[in-house]
Formats: sequence, C-alpha cells, structure tokens
Amino acid sequence: MVDFTRVLRSAQAGDARAAEELAGLLYQELRELARREMAGERRDHTLQPTALVNEAYLRLVDGGASFADRESFFAAAANAIRRVLVDHARKRAREKRGGHLVRVPLEGLDVAESMVDEDLLALDDALEALATVDPAKARIVELRFFAGLSVDELAKTVGASESTLRREWRLARAWLRTRMEGQRGD
Repeated sequence: MVDFTRVLRSAQAGDARAAEELAGLLYQELRELARREMAGERRDHTLQPTALVNEAYLRLVDGGASFADRESFFAAAANAIRRVLVDHARKRAREKRGGHLVRVPLEGLDVAESMVDEDLLALDDALEALATVDPAKARIVELRFFAGLSVDELAKTVGASESTLRREWRLARAWLRTRMEGQRGD
C-alpha cells in the first residue's frame, strides 16, 4: 500500500511525478467509495458509478481541495460524493414532482442503503443542520453514510475509539431522525 501522506507531501512540494501518482491514488480511492455507495442504490438509479467518480473527482480537483492527509481526503471525498448525489437528486426531484419530503427511517442503518431522491434531499437538509450544531457528528455521518466506511475504518481515519464512534453514530442518527420527523410535522 502506498503511503498516501508521503505522496501528498511530495506533490505539495512540487514533485511532478508525485503529483501524477497522487492524482491516480485520489481517483482510485474515489472509485472504491463510489462503488460502495452505488452498490446500495436502487437498480434504476440514473447516475452511473463512473459518472459519480468523475464528477466527485472534478469537484475535488477543480474546487481546489487540499488535503493534509488521508483523513482529510476521506472527509473531502465523502462531501464531494454527497454533493454529487444530492445535486442529482434535486435535479430529478425538480423534474418529477417538486421534491416533497418523505420520512427516512434511520434505525439499523450502517451504510448507505437504497434511497429515493426525496429521502436523500431530506437527509441532506438535516445533515446541514447537524453540521451547524455538531460538526464532528456530521462528519461521522458523512464518512459512514456517503463514504461507506465501517466503524473500524472510521476509527482509523479519525483517530477515535470504535466505542466512541458507535456512540456518536447512534446519537447522530437519533438527532437526524428527530430533525427529519420535525420537517414533516410529525
């Protein structure tokens, strides 16, 4: 396995070969994240995995994203994937029926499951609200839900214990559920 941080630092120092290697590593990681994400989507999803990867990659590169290490890459990648999926869902909702919000059950959710566009939009709104209240929990949700990281992978990425992350994941899900139910007026 290539030392991502070493390649990143070399590229930032101006090493052209390292920059090329870094681009390949970023794209490879994004392909894996997109594969995980799209595996849980419905069969008739109109966004293809390759399109998701390409759009997320462009958003990261063209957006001038910078990464200090592998952890910051995963955070930025999860956010880019989330933005692509949400933008896609918003476009489809506008085309279909105006994007009415629908309750999304989050019980027992470990990774991204098949969601209709309206569910994804409701989750995105609630996640934006959570980020203003507790950015750390919002980041955990992004990495678990949109990057598909397991608790073990998440622990390694953010440097926290698995038990802490499990607790934070449960709290974040409960907060999101409450927020989303409140949006519907339940």
